Amino acid sequence: MQKIFVMIKCDLGQAYDVASTIIETVEEVSEVDSISGQYDLMAKFYIAKGADIGHFVTEKVQTIGGIKDTFTIVAFNAFG
Repeated sequence: MQKIFVMIKCDLGQAYDVASTIIETVEEVSEVDSISGQYDLMAKFYIAKGADIGHFVTEKVQTIGGIKDTFTIVAFNAFG
């Protein structure tokens, strides 16, 4: 499995609904956290090794209602 983090900017007032929708509809999600700064949420996903990250994000995440923008981070190593 490959781990990616997606920071999500939501339409105003939509962060809780977006987080709930991700948890309920995206099988690959591990967790969703609210964060401070330019983005509202950070979601951690585990996708199949070799899966196309761009297709995953644009088809399964960005299409969720209430999402305005995303920023994807690819994780290479987990320590600890």
